[in-house]
Amino acid sequence: MSSAFKLSEAVSIAIHSMMLIAQSTNMMNVIQVSKRLDASKHHVAKILQRLVKDDFLNSIRGPKGGFILKKKASEITLYDIYKSIEGELSPEYCVFETKICPFDKCIMGVSGNKFTTEFVNYLKSETLDKYQNFK
Repeated sequence: MSSAFKLSEAVSIAIHSMMLIAQSTNMMNVIQVSKRLDASKHHVAKILQRLVKDDFLNSIRGPKGGFILKKKASEITLYDIYKSIEGELSPEYCVFETKICPFDKCIMGVSGNKFTTEFVNYLKSETLDKYQNFK
């Protein structure tokens, strides 16, 4: 079955990893996160390092090391995480991903722009602390 909406695997891993780390009372390492997400530990490590670089996580090396939030969960939005991985979302995004449109007006009208704007607003309104009790 197809879907009208998809997030990249990297964004999905980033958001889910951040939620797991926010829920944990202890540091979580790459192996723990990758097992919980059933994802490649190398891919998870790369994504978590991006989140460290963008000041969302602290990373502690060593056998007792792992990752912890650098900011309060209430200060991190899902859009912050999305933007760290994919960059800004543009409301002028074309759902057909064409470089040059052969038409004067968008075939999709303003619905694509409206959807993107609403999606960005939703991500900006959702903070990690809202998900700390999810199991």
